[in-house]
Amino acid sequence: MLLKVHLAGCLYTCFFNTLFFFERCATCLEPQNLTAVSEFLLLGLSDDPELEPILFGLFLSMYLVTVLGNLLIILAVSSDSHLHTPMYFFLSNLSLADIGFSTTTIPKMLVNIQTHSKSITYAGCLTQVSFFILFGCLDNLLLAVMAYDRFVAICHPLNYSVIMSPRFCSLLVLMSLFGSLLESQIHFLMVSQLTFCTNVKIHHFFCDALQLFHLACSDTSIHTILMYFMSAIFGGFPLSGILCSYTQIVSSILRIPSTGGKYKAFSTCSSHLLVVCLFYGTGLGVYLSSSISSSLQKGAVASVIYTVVTPMLNPFIYSLRNKDIKRALWGTISRIF
Repeated sequence: MLLKVHLAGCLYTCFFNTLFFFERCATCLEPQNLTAVSEFLLLGLSDDPELEPILFGLFLSMYLVTVLGNLLIILAVSSDSHLHTPMYFFLSNLSLADIGFSTTTIPKMLVNIQTHSKSITYAGCLTQVSFFILFGCLDNLLLAVMAYDRFVAICHPLNYSVIMSPRFCSLLVLMSLFGSLLESQIHFLMVSQLTFCTNVKIHHFFCDALQLFHLACSDTSIHTILMYFMSAIFGGFPLSGILCSYTQIVSSILRIPSTGGKYKAFSTCSSHLLVVCLFYGTGLGVYLSSSISSSLQKGAVASVIYTVVTPMLNPFIYSLRNKDIKRALWGTISRIF
């Protein structure tokens, strides 16, 4: 428990130190040196003023549900000693990453709707890009770590406590965090080197790195290649690890003689498998839809699924299909109220 508290403190410290770093760097790279613009325009999801109150209420509700649901998961895991296991330790870190992922984009969108403004500063845009990549990559890596945890639990149950020691679990989370920081810093540096002219309209509700590349006046071919290369590393390798883990898991489950044993083994990883399908399925769907459709506005609407809906649904998926989480949640809620 003490190790978890120290690790949580380390994560929060890294978060705020990184935020301070990106803001200072973005300020140092002010537009007078590299770009002719001081702000960008986020066109959002709709140009209809009558839809703005509806969008504000909808996204505010989803954001509050996301933050509350994931906070309850973190409180339940930290307060119930029965949940001090690697699986729930990784789950609490995933919930923390989901909160950061949603907080990176939705509050700015809500502020713009409320103030009837579409602007975001140059420094704010670079900071948003950095943290969007940071938490998106952290989600990706943590899902791969959780898949490995389920692989060890099902395929090597007798050695599970030895392999998934608290020290090793903490190391996996820290490696995921530092890997995410590396990718976000690379994207930050690439975007900060772009030169922009007059077209500063972003057809999205947040600063999307790919659209910034399209808006740049300078040559972005090398930046684009590097971005896809980094995406292949930090996206393709974790996905390959998840597929390999579940290939071994399914093979082990099929060798279990009893039907009850198969169901019990599958139930331990069903929630994680559902979250993986939701995360990668929606992300792949958005990518394919943006490739097929030339409408940037439709791509922005489709991206709501993986940037807003998926982090909101994760707590429900884990709590509704897990008796231990439901018991701990009810205990946490009863103590609060």
